Amino acid sequence: MGTVTKRELVIKVSDKTKMTQQQVFDVVQSFIDEITDTLAEGDDVVLRNFGSFHLTVTKPKIGRNPKRPETPVEIPARSIVKFKPGKEMKDRVARRDAS
Repeated sequence: MGTVTKRELVIKVSDKTKMTQQQVFDVVQSFIDEITDTLAEGDDVVLRNFGSFHLTVTKPKIGRNPKRPETPVEIPARSIVKFKPGKEMKDRVARRDAS
């Protein structure tokens, strides 16, 4: 198992679609930018059979500095992105684990 980079995805899609790598890169980058912009505006992104991206707000909490554990550090509330895989993705990944 390894990591697939954006560059490797672009090459794979380019090979399958016969589009140039630059065209595929532009589409992939636009897709990523659009998802990011939508989440930044506070909306969710749902891609049927793939999954959904949701914003969640964490609660503020008190943490500790490992170098000075006697001093509490306030960690403010913040927005984070959560991904929930779709049914088709979950099923395909589960079949891989069963092999």
